[in-house]
Amino acid sequence: MKNYNLTDLDAVLAISRRGSFRAAALDLGMSTSALSNAINKLEKQLGVRLFNRTTRSVSLTDAGRNFVEQVTPALKDIHQALDAVRSQQETPIGTLRINTFATAGREILSPLVLEFLRRFPSVQIDLVTEGNLVDIVADGFDFGVRSQNLVPTDMIAIPLGPPRRYAVVGTPSYFENHDLPRIPIDLLSHACIRTRLPNGAMFRWQFESDGQPIQVDVDGPITLDEASLARIAVLESIGIGFFMESDVYEDIERGRLVRVLTDWTPPISPLCLYYPSRRNPPAAFKLFVDLAREIARTSKVVGGMSPKIP
Repeated sequence: MKNYNLTDLDAVLAISRRGSFRAAALDLGMSTSALSNAINKLEKQLGVRLFNRTTRSVSLTDAGRNFVEQVTPALKDIHQALDAVRSQQETPIGTLRINTFATAGREILSPLVLEFLRRFPSVQIDLVTEGNLVDIVADGFDFGVRSQNLVPTDMIAIPLGPPRRYAVVGTPSYFENHDLPRIPIDLLSHACIRTRLPNGAMFRWQFESDGQPIQVDVDGPITLDEASLARIAVLESIGIGFFMESDVYEDIERGRLVRVLTDWTPPISPLCLYYPSRRNPPAAFKLFVDLAREIARTSKVVGGMSPKIP
């Protein structure tokens, strides 16, 4: 194996895991063409094709599947050995990969991610936001950030703040021409900004009364798939929006948006940083965990928000 580059072997596993050269290239921080060239070179050295490629799909050949099955344990051991060496470094270096969703990414960016980079400028962070819940180990991430109730049971989890809340909001000008909704069912007579989930289904707005969940399938003039876009539409008085409180907290505080149905949106699970148990993790990994625990100990609220509801 001395003639084979460790990065090339990692590339094979990344393509196998992601089922796409483009997605694997993004994970590896390289261009798709460079990744394709590396795999072509490796296949030429091995004298066998590892992947079947078409314009629409990528799949392992039988030889590729056997190769991945045999190489994976060895690469895992190699990376654990490298981690053990890196854990002895006094100066943390390398790249930490974090998977989360967009709203959580906005909440943790300043107090956790950017604060870490200020303290340890030799470390790089690759923050990936996506709606779908992924297997962070299989997809090559060091950490995940999700609501506590979505954290896999076999992971170590660190709460990053207090319980969170949803917020239903509209502009003052919108409510000048429309009655304030008093109960969730009133939303059916309002223009609402609809949200599409990553799986293509429409998101039903979530409420609760006396511990019983209530879902409302709202209607409205526009459907979007990202909270930052929905916020723009709401600020333009197109209709009412449903957000995580952190996304519109400042707008509420400054009077740009009016919050309604607060009694129907009780606290929900806090955000958690989570990760698998690792022996001899790199110094950067340990220090990132330390900062997350510091936030938890001091009850520092992600996103700079107060736990009190206006």
